[in-house]
Amino acid sequence: MSFLSKLFGGAPKKPEPSKTQEYKGFLITAAPFIDRERWQIAGVIAREVDGAMKEEPFIRADSTSSLDDAVEMSFFKARQIIDQRGAETPK
Repeated sequence: MSFLSKLFGGAPKKPEPSKTQEYKGFLITAAPFIDRERWQIAGVIAREVDGAMKEEPFIRADSTSSLDDAVEMSFFKARQIIDQRGAETPK
């Protein structure tokens, strides 16, 4: 890793889906990614609308040092989004 990459943390790596769970008719996929040596909370909320699967990715400012914690936090944040937006998620 170059000096500048170490100094600025390098580019975030692409999220990789890890686990999924269903919640109130939505499918949540946790997809945390490593950014500056911390796991960023991220995922995808999906549901079927008019016969087509609609997806809405999300990334939160929260991060953690543990992948397992990041997965659980990603599910928690997705459930919050679903509870707050209801049928409007995903569009």
